[in-house]
Amino acid sequence: MTPIITARELASESAGPRPPVLLDVRWQLSLATAAGAAPFDGRAAYEAGHIPGAVYVDLDTELAGPPGQGGRHPLPDVAAFGAAMRRAGVSGSVPVVVHDGGQGWAAARAWWLLRWAGHPDVRVLDGGLAAWDGPLTTETAAPEPGDFTPEPGGLPLLDADGAAALARSGLLLDARAAERYRGDVEPIDRVGGHIPGAVSAPTTENVAPGSTAFLPAEELAARFKRLGAVDAPEVGVYCGSGVSGAHEVLALAIAGVPAALYAGSWSEWSSDPARPVATGPDPS
Repeated sequence: MTPIITARELASESAGPRPPVLLDVRWQLSLATAAGAAPFDGRAAYEAGHIPGAVYVDLDTELAGPPGQGGRHPLPDVAAFGAAMRRAGVSGSVPVVVHDGGQGWAAARAWWLLRWAGHPDVRVLDGGLAAWDGPLTTETAAPEPGDFTPEPGGLPLLDADGAAALARSGLLLDARAAERYRGDVEPIDRVGGHIPGAVSAPTTENVAPGSTAFLPAEELAARFKRLGAVDAPEVGVYCGSGVSGAHEVLALAIAGVPAALYAGSWSEWSSDPARPVATGPDPS
């Protein structure tokens, strides 16, 4: 099953006999904002207009646990995540489609969590809300509660030790911007650089310039072959806090390459001064 769905396919399935549950996960990474600028408010964006039937899901509070030693977006408590998904109408036997505003990072995080938690049928709207050319509504969806019960283990997960080991024995991809990988800048975390042995693979290169949709599967496969992912015994991905890294895992899935996610990512790794840090353009 392909992990993405087009807007046309979504419109057709939503009008059919077995419509998917639709989750709106609009979110943006909060960096230093301009003076007086308010941070992005996903719920306000949802309330201003959303795909009919879509339920808003908050990444920071429902798709992540409180920030701390596990990073800025650690995995949520499994029971709390299950409860949030049931409130959103998610059931184990009903397909789920997730989308965000277009960047794809937040939608990929929701896709990854649901698949990791055992849901068998989850797809991301390719291109996000920007690709939707159907009607929008301001009516808040009130779905019947679902019956989804998480059973973690559906997708592979790495911790810090596992990521370090994979960087030596397989291929560990760093999905952040190249300048953060090199350590030229670090706008968020304690120190810049990368996990020794990790290979730079910015997730922004999974989409065409100026587009919000993924590159075609064959182009993604060619990209990841150049990076060594096709021939590696195992592949893992990390980013800043486990959000854009999920987008890279999704891109790898489209290309037919299974990959594990280091959910704690650089925000967890760099918080411990005892962990080694590499800088510059080379993995080591």
